[in-house]
Amino acid sequence: MEAIQLTESQRQALIELIDDPAPTVRRALLDQFARLGRTGMEFLQEQARSSNRLLAVRASGYLRELKFTDSVAEFREFIHSLNYELETGALLLSRTVNPDLDVTACLLLLDAMGARCRELITAPATPREKCRVLNRVLFHEYGFRGNTEHYTDPLNSFLDHVLERRKGLPITLAIVYLLVADRAGVKLEPVGMPGQFMIGCYEEPVPFFIDAFNQGLFLTAEEVCLQLRENLHTPQLADLAPTPVREVLCRCCRNLASHCHAANEPRHAQLFADFVAEFEATHERHVRS
Repeated sequence: MEAIQLTESQRQALIELIDDPAPTVRRALLDQFARLGRTGMEFLQEQARSSNRLLAVRASGYLRELKFTDSVAEFREFIHSLNYELETGALLLSRTVNPDLDVTACLLLLDAMGARCRELITAPATPREKCRVLNRVLFHEYGFRGNTEHYTDPLNSFLDHVLERRKGLPITLAIVYLLVADRAGVKLEPVGMPGQFMIGCYEEPVPFFIDAFNQGLFLTAEEVCLQLRENLHTPQLADLAPTPVREVLCRCCRNLASHCHAANEPRHAQLFADFVAEFEATHERHVRS
């Protein structure tokens, strides 16, 4: 079911009513926000961040009374924590726009794919052989693929939607690959290059790379560098190194800011742009300390 959309006049009316301390108004507003569900929660979260301090305090009070989880605040706290873990961060990012997402269902699907990989991996198996099993399970048995038809669809950047629709961007498919690999006991790393995102395996004498957007295509370092040159980028050694989880999630937010803007979703575009700024500012403060 699509979320209810508030008109600008409805938004202004609600803002004025939030400022009204009368008990009858408060009870009526609680009922109204409860009926609005996700839309009401997002509206209150927006007002709770208002520069109008009194409005922000009263909106926060409604959030607490309605027991709405402030998923945006949770992701901000995650950013500031510096305790970055890929699975947690990806799910918290999804919850900023879908606070009611079924986290358990996401985890059970990842667990099932990881268990299937462990079932098919026979010892002794090299890292490359293990990755062939991951490819079979993810791309053939479960049907994950790159969303080439609607590449800029914002849903491609949310882990829950990627798991449900079995399609996404290079970075989100790589996240799924990494989370399943971890469950299967396969050590892999995210590799965010200019203009593309891959998975790196550094467990063999010669590292190799996996393109999750292209059905798990294996690439050598030389082939990756050739692709970078074709994209008019001069390859650097750092391009082939693992990317910190912080930057993986920040890059997801950059994609969302761009794709929400293209989809004419300015509020969400600004929210994700704010997340990018917070990631960068938090990292800068950490480096300086």
